[in-house]
Amino acid sequence: MRKIIFLDRDGVVNVERGDYTWKVDDFEFTQNLFEALGNFSEKGYSFVIITNQGGIAKGLYGHEDVLRLNTIIAKEFENHNLELLDIYYSPYHSDFSKSLSRKPDSLMLEKAIDRYGIDVSNSYMIGDSERDILAAQKVGVKGILIAANSSLTRILDQIK
Repeated sequence: MRKIIFLDRDGVVNVERGDYTWKVDDFEFTQNLFEALGNFSEKGYSFVIITNQGGIAKGLYGHEDVLRLNTIIAKEFENHNLELLDIYYSPYHSDFSKSLSRKPDSLMLEKAIDRYGIDVSNSYMIGDSERDILAAQKVGVKGILIAANSSLTRILDQIK
C-alpha cells in the first residue's frame, strides 16, 4: 500500500491569483514547493494532485488548457525526482452542473485510492479550502488546511 500526499492545485501547488489560472503565462509554482515535497518524498510519500477546474463548466477555458498546465506540472515534478502518480481534475461547477467528482465530494480521491492502492490511514490531503479537507475526510485521509500560497515547509512536522 502506498503513502500519498494529495495536493490541491490552485493555492497549494501554484499561486492562487484570485481568478482562474489556465494560461501558462499566469502559472507560477508556490514558494518552496519542491523543497517541501522533497522532504515528504524522503519520508516515503508519492503525490496525487486533486483539483476543481470549474472554469471549464463556465466556458472560460477548455480541457486542453488544463492538460497543458498538467504537463508543465508533471515535468517539474519529474525534474525534482518526485513521484507524481496522477493529476485528477473535475471540470464541473455547481452553478452549471452537478458531479460527485467536484470537491467537497470525494470521487477523484476514491478513483486514485482504488487505482494506486493507497493506504488512506497513512496519507494526507493538503488544501487551502475547507472543501479540500471535507473531501479527504470522506475517504479517511487526514486533511491539513493551509493558507493559500503559503509555503509547505511550515507543515513539515505535521507529516509523519
